[in-house]
Amino acid sequence: MMESTMPQLEIGSVKAKLPIVQGGMGVGVSLSRLASAVADEGGIGVISTAAIGRIKPDSDESDSTILREVIRKTKALTRGIFGLNIMMAISDFNEHLKVAIEEKVAVVFLGAGLPLRIPEIISVDRARNCFTNLVPKISSSRAAQAICKFWDRHYSITPDAVVVEGPRAGGHLGFRMEDINNPEFRLEVLLPEVIKEIVPYEQKYGRSIPVIAAGGIYSGEDIHKFIELGAKGVKMGTRFVATNECDVDSKFKQAYVDCSEEDLILINSPVGLPGRAIKSKLLTDVSRGIIKPINCLWKCLKTCDRRKAPYCIAEALSNARNGDLVNGFAFAGANAFRIKEIISVKELMSTLVEEFNLVTSPTA
Repeated sequence: MMESTMPQLEIGSVKAKLPIVQGGMGVGVSLSRLASAVADEGGIGVISTAAIGRIKPDSDESDSTILREVIRKTKALTRGIFGLNIMMAISDFNEHLKVAIEEKVAVVFLGAGLPLRIPEIISVDRARNCFTNLVPKISSSRAAQAICKFWDRHYSITPDAVVVEGPRAGGHLGFRMEDINNPEFRLEVLLPEVIKEIVPYEQKYGRSIPVIAAGGIYSGEDIHKFIELGAKGVKMGTRFVATNECDVDSKFKQAYVDCSEEDLILINSPVGLPGRAIKSKLLTDVSRGIIKPINCLWKCLKTCDRRKAPYCIAEALSNARNGDLVNGFAFAGANAFRIKEIISVKELMSTLVEEFNLVTSPTA
């Protein structure tokens, strides 16, 4: 990789060479192989814990046990920085967070919910002093203010960083369907608003609380733009799916290469949130009112009502992860149609650095 002019990204006790966080993609999309490859290249790799037990469908082990195995496997593969993405909406959120802290994972990204109260499973003192850095994922300045105000008032701490994710992301989106294409909710608008809310808490505690921009970021030029707007780093998911190291079947990756802009659709997820995905037979059937039988092994998401859900989203995503895009579908960001080939993580990171450098020094 050529020498980078990108700034480093510091999150609490850890410092990444590059300000690039790989998005945590659930139901087995981002596991040890992808996270370790990103970490090796100087970014922050991220494992998603959502339905992680589905990677071993015939095992009697709990999801938490399998998560611990994945974390230890990743540590064996890299000396770089990696973290977890834990959805607050999953039924075993507390258990996953406990495993993360016990295994001294560098960073935990807290999504799919507003993390106000520190879970009883960890003490306030442990939250203040543990190795693991806690990073909420939000979609508004109002959420940033609520979290910082609550943590300040009740625990005398701040988040170690904050991710603000705009509506061009893949997967579940923290916006109402009618707001997704509203210019007022563009990431370019949200980012400065969130930074403004964070500044008073940085001043009060005498520490940096980096804001990381996410949602539709595709190129090194995009990274430069959002750093110029005040972000300390970016989170990217979609670009990392189309890599050799991504932990999914080749057909899943090829769906990204083959999709057109028209194939990227907004859906109403069974868990009560809008989402962005690549069109598939399953999604077409559901849009026509066809109900898919649900064999719910256990209530993996708190917000899922199997009596009303037209299909099991965990099963659909797991099917796609294993290459069955007929009975499943792939989540993807708004720029997935721009992907034309599957490359290595090393090549992708080098490309992003080169593009960033060209914007920084256009005459170079």
